[in-house]
Amino acid sequence: MKKLLKKVLTILQKDGRAEVTDISKRVNADAKDVRQAMAELQKTGVIMGYQAIVNPDKTGDDSVLSLIEVCVTPQRDIGFDAIARRIYKFPEVKTCYLVSGAYDLLLVVEGDSLRQVATFVAEKLATLDHVQSTRTHFLLRKYKEHGVALQAEEEPERLAITP
Repeated sequence: MKKLLKKVLTILQKDGRAEVTDISKRVNADAKDVRQAMAELQKTGVIMGYQAIVNPDKTGDDSVLSLIEVCVTPQRDIGFDAIARRIYKFPEVKTCYLVSGAYDLLLVVEGDSLRQVATFVAEKLATLDHVQSTRTHFLLRKYKEHGVALQAEEEPERLAITP
């Protein structure tokens, strides 16, 4: 069953809307077993949810996304977990990662405007205990997200061959 779980998970990671019948054909398993595998993946918390990948250029959405690098002081006996938990509870924070390198946490923050994101950073994030510094980068355009290219590929124009 473990092999089936892994195969089903791989397919769902690429296409969360894949039909059970399609998955069962692709993994060469009974549809009932695929349904069971999907239910187990959800019940055990392996699959936390499903989301659509949206091209903001097509929706007219003017919200602002930013990547924020955060340097924090880890707390004795609990490390980064408590401060990360406190930060990711803000509704503006869409994603929070612990990373290695020059900073500790990488946040994806969404707001209605540059001012709203800047206010969040200045008044909520930077003022937290254990936050040493922040560095904010605003996303200007999405080209690819979760393995999906968001921009249509243009066909190169061929030059006419002349004698």
